[in-house]
Amino acid sequence: MLSHNISSKIRSILPLFCCLLILGACQNNTQTAEDWQVLFDGSSTEGWRAYNGDAMPPGWKIIEGVLTFKTEQILESDYDYKGSRDIIYGAEEFDDFELYVEWKIPVGGNSGIFYHIKEGYGGPPEVSPEYQLIDDENYASIHDLVAYNTSVGFENPAELHPLQQTASDYAMYAADPTMKELNPAGEWNSSKIVFTEAQVEYWLNGKKVLSFVPWSDDWYARKNSGKWDSTPDYGKFKTGYIGFQDHGSNLWFRNIKIRRL
Repeated sequence: MLSHNISSKIRSILPLFCCLLILGACQNNTQTAEDWQVLFDGSSTEGWRAYNGDAMPPGWKIIEGVLTFKTEQILESDYDYKGSRDIIYGAEEFDDFELYVEWKIPVGGNSGIFYHIKEGYGGPPEVSPEYQLIDDENYASIHDLVAYNTSVGFENPAELHPLQQTASDYAMYAADPTMKELNPAGEWNSSKIVFTEAQVEYWLNGKKVLSFVPWSDDWYARKNSGKWDSTPDYGKFKTGYIGFQDHGSNLWFRNIKIRRL
């Protein structure tokens, strides 16, 4: 009889328990969706501007819902423009975050995603870590890398060094080539950066390709012995703007969103 009573009680509360589980799941899904902040909605560049500037630089436009940079979009009246063509989302700064971006570059193209940007410097690379975006396959055959790569001590200077390849933390940490699935130039790729003080993750097309600990002993050893040894403010800021690099090639960005962690 006791066993029967217990079973009856369990059956009576089971529907309520299931409803609570479903309600909790719905609330979690709603919260997750609301956590994401759209930085570019395909129709407006509100919040975006040139680094150290107050408006979007020449060459950047919205075309069919995509944020694009094309040199042919620069008007003759803008040829004397002296400001930065790197752009930032200057409406607010972010500390710990998850950033998602879809991007495309042409054959031989080069760009990057900056974060923790501070203004007042010659350019974002002086202070900001960079998730590298580049045409891994063709860049070295189109551009002469020998002089620069020799100056920073890279072996095989005519080739694109792993620290310069897509999804690497530029000149600091190389992405894992065994995990990379990079779509060719002219096709869309997706990138994700997850930043916390405990760990940074770089993702490419749905796969994690790199992780490192910022401001660790290893991080400082790399900073102080490589490209950034003469740039004291590189990577030191724990909050800052998000931005994209113009490196002279056409660029396409869409579905740019972020959430705080």
